[in-house]
Amino acid sequence: MEGPQENAEDELILSSLPREMGWAIPDLYLFQQFWCPSILIKEVNIFQKQFEAKDSDIFVASFPKSGTTWLKAITFAIVNRQCFSSIHNHPLLTSNPHQLVPAVEFMYRGDIHCPTTEPRVFGTHTPFPSLPNSIIESKCKIIYICRNPFDIFVSAWTFFDKIKLEPLSTLKIEEAFEKYCNGIIEFGPWWSHMVGYWKESLAKPNKVLFLKYEDLKDDANFQVKKIADFLGFPFTQEEENNQVIESIIKLCSFEKMKNSEVNKSGIIYQFLEKKYFFRKGETRDWVNYFSPSMTEKLCKIIEEKFGGSGLSFMI
Repeated sequence: MEGPQENAEDELILSSLPREMGWAIPDLYLFQQFWCPSILIKEVNIFQKQFEAKDSDIFVASFPKSGTTWLKAITFAIVNRQCFSSIHNHPLLTSNPHQLVPAVEFMYRGDIHCPTTEPRVFGTHTPFPSLPNSIIESKCKIIYICRNPFDIFVSAWTFFDKIKLEPLSTLKIEEAFEKYCNGIIEFGPWWSHMVGYWKESLAKPNKVLFLKYEDLKDDANFQVKKIADFLGFPFTQEEENNQVIESIIKLCSFEKMKNSEVNKSGIIYQFLEKKYFFRKGETRDWVNYFSPSMTEKLCKIIEEKFGGSGLSFMI
C-alpha cells in the first residue's frame, strides 16, 4: 500500500507535466516525450527502474492497434511449440494472447503475473528510449510490429471508443483525427514510436526485428519463419514437411481467434473486454473512413516525419 507521502510525490510529478485528454483514458501526460496514460505513469516508472531482463526474454513491442494481439499469439506459439505440439489442446484455445503474453506495464498494477517459464515472453507499448537499461543492455530479443498509420487511426478510433473510461464522451472522427495528427494518443506520437524501434533494428538487427503488419498479411509463412529464426527457434525440415508453420498460422489466424469461445467474453487488465481486440483484421479499411482532405493531410505528416528514415508505407 502507498502512504500519503508517495501519493503526494506522484501528484507533484503529474502536476508538472503537460496534460491532454486521452481517447480511452481521461488524462494523458507528456512523460519522457510520449503521451503516457495517467493510469500507467507510475507503472512505467517502476518498470524502468526495477525490471531485470534475462538474456532469454522476448518482448513483443508495438504502438497500440498495430497487430499486437496477432504477433503475441504467433510468438507464443513459435517458442512453446515443443510443449504444446497439438493445436487441438493449445493454451491459445483457452486463454487470450494478452493473458499468455502479458503487457509488462500492467504487471506493476498487480493485474497480471510475471511469466514463470522460460523464455519469458512479454508485451510492451513503451517507446524504445523509455525501456529499462536491463532490456537494452541484455541479449534479450525485441520483435516490433508496425502498421500503416492510416489503418492504425481507424482501428484506434473504433477500439478506444469501446473501452473508454468514464467520464469520456465519444470522440468525433474529426476531433480524433486532429489529435492523431498532433501525435496526441495513448503512447504517441506514433511516428516517434515507430522511428525509435526502426532505427534500433537497423543498428542492432540481432536485437530488434522490425515487422510490418501488411507483410505478415501478405506472406505469413515467410514472416513466421523469419520470426522463428530471429528468436533462435528455427523450424526443422521435418517440421516444415509436417506443416507445423501452417498449423501455427491457422491457430493464430484472426478468424480462429475471433471465433474462439475464450475471446468472446471476459475481461483482462480489469477493464478491457476480450472481444474488442478482434474487429476486422484487414488492411486498407481506412479508405471507408477518410475524406480526401484527411488523406492529403496524413500523407504530408508521414512524408515529413519519416522522410530520410528509410521507413515507408504503401498508401
